[in-house]
Amino acid sequence: MPVFPEEPEIHESLPGPGVPFPRESDAQALHAPATGGAPATASTTTAAAPLPVPGPRPAPPRAAPPRADRQGPPRLIPKPGPALRRPAPAAPQVEVQRIAATPAQALERADDAVDRLLDSGRNPGDVLVLTVGEAHPWQQHELSFGEERYWAQLTEGGDVFYADAALTRPVRREVVVLVVNGGSAARAAEAYGAALGRATALLVVCGEAGPAVVAAAGAAPGRPVKA
Repeated sequence: MPVFPEEPEIHESLPGPGVPFPRESDAQALHAPATGGAPATASTTTAAAPLPVPGPRPAPPRAAPPRADRQGPPRLIPKPGPALRRPAPAAPQVEVQRIAATPAQALERADDAVDRLLDSGRNPGDVLVLTVGEAHPWQQHELSFGEERYWAQLTEGGDVFYADAALTRPVRREVVVLVVNGGSAARAAEAYGAALGRATALLVVCGEAGPAVVAAAGAAPGRPVKA
């Protein structure tokens, strides 16, 4: 068999002069496995570094102080209370004039009153003539053309309108001339109240009104009063 020469034994040499002696940890590092793990020798184990102690917890963030340019919370506006009721406007005053006349003279006195009203500048469509007794001749004339034509004149409102004092249609005009040319005193008093409600400025009563109408008018015959 071939004989292999013995391998020379290698001894660790001490460092020469001027070379620092390796530390024990360096020597251990030389003998440590290549995997980077700690050496197996129990005497060479080192204590683990202590964990850092956490500091105090930060305080919760404080609300930022209000800025001068920021508006505060909206102000609550109180709800308006119930509206105050305004008093109803007073009804306009109606002037009442009484012209004394007998039932036979009442129509003539009424026609004279209408002429004076028109001469003073009143519009014919602002005058309404109501009779307590027999119908006015102009009313009879207009009815001769038929009731449709007769009532059309009331709707048009362009001329003096003649009707019975018991008129039921709603109509109001500035001036109402009431002709007491017949009928009972009770009917005359009722006609006076209705005529006063239809006039907006002036009521002219022609004829013997009787005690009931005089009491309703509140004045002596021939004296104009405010209704």
